[in-house]
Amino acid sequence: MASEIKVDTIVNAGGDNDTGIDLATNDQILLKVANATKLTMNSTGQTTIVGEGGTTTTSVQQGLVKAWCKFNGEAGSIANDDSFNVSGLTDNGTGDYTVAINNDMANDDYATTCNGSEQVFSIYNAANTHAGTVRVYSQHQDSSTDAQEASVQITGDLA
Repeated sequence: MASEIKVDTIVNAGGDNDTGIDLATNDQILLKVANATKLTMNSTGQTTIVGEGGTTTTSVQQGLVKAWCKFNGEAGSIANDDSFNVSGLTDNGTGDYTVAINNDMANDDYATTCNGSEQVFSIYNAANTHAGTVRVYSQHQDSSTDAQEASVQITGDLA
């Protein structure tokens, strides 16, 4: 038979109630340190955590990069140097790449930041950006060029 513990609050060993987990609200969990709430998780899984400086909160779901990669885009040797939530790269031609997102975004309205060595990067166009891929284009002085080093960050809502 499984054991069960029923409590409203878990506090530190000193019993001063300024550190612990507050379960009394029944629809969210509050993690408190020094009698101040540092993390809140509601019944839908929405989680906020106190940010740097302690005066603002950050939504874990909304406030983090959902996918990123750093890759070598030179012709014939495109390679993903490191990544998070990226399942692959495609070389579509000179300075034209598709980054495949492993766990898709909720829609194609996410934000993407791109940069690279000695190139100016821009999103290829919205028509070629989908929930599961983003297309990036590399150019230098108004000419398409393969990127020696490129980085892409994607923020928004995961599916």
